[in-house]
Parts: sequence; structure tokens; C-alpha cells
Amino acid sequence: MTVEFLKSARPAAARGGADISDTVRLMLARLAGGGEAAARDYACRLDGWSGPVAVPAAALRATGAQVPPDLKQAIGYAHENIRRFAEAQRATALDFEIELRPGLTLGQRQIPVNAVGCYVPGGRYAHIASALMSIATARAAGVPHITACSPPRGAAGIPPALLYAMALAGADRILVLGGVQGVAAMAQGLFGTPPADILVGPGNAYVAEAKRQLFGPVGIDMVAGPTDLMLLADNSADPLTLAWDLTAQAEHGATSPVWFATDDRALAREVLRLVPACLAELPEPNAAAARTAWEDLGEVILCDSREAMAALADSYAPEHLHVQARDPGWWRARLTAYGSLFLGAETTVAFGDKAAGPNHVLPTGRAARYTGGLSVHKFLKTVTWQRAADPALAALAQATATISRAEGMEGHARSAERRLANSLAPVKLAAHQEG
Repeated sequence: MTVEFLKSARPAAARGGADISDTVRLMLARLAGGGEAAARDYACRLDGWSGPVAVPAAALRATGAQVPPDLKQAIGYAHENIRRFAEAQRATALDFEIELRPGLTLGQRQIPVNAVGCYVPGGRYAHIASALMSIATARAAGVPHITACSPPRGAAGIPPALLYAMALAGADRILVLGGVQGVAAMAQGLFGTPPADILVGPGNAYVAEAKRQLFGPVGIDMVAGPTDLMLLADNSADPLTLAWDLTAQAEHGATSPVWFATDDRALAREVLRLVPACLAELPEPNAAAARTAWEDLGEVILCDSREAMAALADSYAPEHLHVQARDPGWWRARLTAYGSLFLGAETTVAFGDKAAGPNHVLPTGRAARYTGGLSVHKFLKTVTWQRAADPALAALAQATATISRAEGMEGHARSAERRLANSLAPVKLAAHQEG
């Protein structure tokens, strides 16, 4: 299997990771000591917000009249898909009980966490879909309390459409806070909210670093980096569609990699020709960000077979993996490392980003090698329980005591043997069955 790079990413420039880490560490320390006063101060200085931090109920009710009907309908459509998919996931997370041997009963329970903090990014775009993805999924998991926060956009605060989506998805309390102060407020339980057991949702580098530093005392969904996309296509694909798919993903920002692999040289050359024209059609500042992403991070790779394309995709472990090639069933069975898979030319990553149903909070930076994206399972604790009764005690106690003494743990051995005091069952270990 061979690959040829027709376009390669430029060498990565030095990033200010240490500076971000230090800044976040200092902010979190001040927020831990200063609480709500420190959070308000950061909101005022960094986001220019001095209004109420917790969105009043009356303001939430008013959003219904402020959002255009067609947008409300689209949000409702997306919410229903996301909610129903999450509910279907929840139905697969089952409690069970099993008697492995007479007198030895074991079980599993799925217990929702008590409180979740959902970060909804703001900045250049109002991420309506992100609100639905995190909040609706937590609600479908059965979380009792959901706090959501998002940065203000000027003096008006959180945009009405975003507030509408957050409320529709099921947020119990919404905070007008962005960045590190928003994450810390949810973790600490400020402004009348319970401390979050887990923090979820995408954000900028400061948000990601704040979640990373808070992890341990509080759970997180993942440490997310810039979003990415890999496209795989054969000569059945339309080059202009491919070019627009690459352009759309690059629109996320200058640090968003886009990769295209194919086994057809003519298709690769045509996509290389078309992408700059697509970029030129975007409005600013989208065009500038997407152009930088394509020029610095975009790759076009020629492979000698579909197996080489699949192996390449598995090595990249992309966040989004889109296949526009014949025999989609083969690709679905063969590919093993991705955050979310998109099959066929009729599908697009944009569907998954906004309205299709599966979650768009996905692993980046090759983390798809070992984890999937946000789902109801992230909000559930899979816990186990056990109960031993007389028929199981003799064999169970003997096995435990024997292993304990082999390990040098006499107390464990005696604790196990103590259970035999009132048991008259004969000692008999079941024979170990090979194979």
C-alpha cells in the first residue's frame, strides 16, 4: 500500500500552550477564592457584561417572540432528532441482575449524575446546535439538574435564538458567563446552581484548558482541540461537492485541519483546483479563517487502493470521517477509528453538526483511537452490586482466602473466612473450565 501527498500541511508553528495554561491556572485560583465576585469581575472585564448573571425566567419566556418562526421550527426539528437519538441510546444502557452460582447474585445499575454543567460556545458564531447536543442529551440521560452557560454577545447578552434552544433542550438554569469564569462557576456551584459533577461542551483553548485543570474533582467529557475532517472518495464522487465539504469544515477556524484521500488522481487534482474558488465565495471573516485552515493544514492524499485509504483514515483517527465512495457497507465494516462516520454523497458533516441526531461533541486530536463522542453514557455511572448467601459462601470464601494469602494479605483472608462462621455448606470449588 502506498500513499502520495499532493498537498501537505505546513509545519506546525509554535503554540502558546504554556501561556494559556498559566493564565487559566491563575484565573481558576482567583475564582476558587473569590467565588461569584470574581466571576462577575471577569465577566465585566473580559466580556463587557455587568447585567444579571443568571438569566431571569421572564427573559427566557420572551425569547419565544424574539425568534423568527422558521428558525424556531428548525430548532424544534433538530431538538426532536437529537432528543430521540439520545433516548434510544439511553434504552441500550440497562440494569441487570444475574445469579452466577447458587447464592451469588450480582448486578449492574445505570445511575445518572446529579448535576451537569453544559458550556455553550459563543464568539464568532452562536452555536445553537451545541446547546441542543449537550443539554438535551443530559436530559435524556435523566440528570436531575442541568446548568448551562454561554458568553454574552454585547450588551444584549446571550442571543435570543441560543437562549430559546437552551431552554427548549431542558436547561434548569442559564448563566451569562463565558470562558474560564463560566466553567468555574458551574464547577463550584455559583449563582444558585449545584456544583456540577461533570462539565461538557466545546469551547476555545481557554475553556478546554480550564476543563483539563478541573478534571479529577469534577468529570469532563473530553479535552477537545480544533475540529477536523477527513474525506474519503473514489471516482464516483462529485468534485465540487467534495470541495464544498472541505470548505465548510475549514470555516470553523484557522486551526481546523481538513484532509482528503482518494484513489483517483484526476479527482484529487480537480478538488485541489476547486477548493480555492469555494473559499472565495464565503463571506468574511469566514473566508479568511477557512483559507488559512486550508493553506496551512489542508492535505490531499493519493492512495493506491481503498484498503490504503481505510488504513490511512484509521491512522488519522479523525473527528469527522465522511466516505463518498461505492459500497458503503464495506467502509462501515472496515473503518475503526473516528468520532462520527458519514456515509454517502447525500450525507454531509453539516447535517451531523446541526440537526441529524447523533452528538456533534466528538473526540479530536486522534483521540478517536480510544474514545467516542458525547452520549447519554457520559452522564451515567455504570455501578455494580453483589450479594452472597449461604450456598455460595464456602467456595467463595476459600477462593478469596487462598488468593489473599498468596498476595500476602492476611486480613483479607480472615475477613473472607469469617463469613463461614454460620455456614455449614461444604467447601467445594467449581472446576475451572478451559476454552
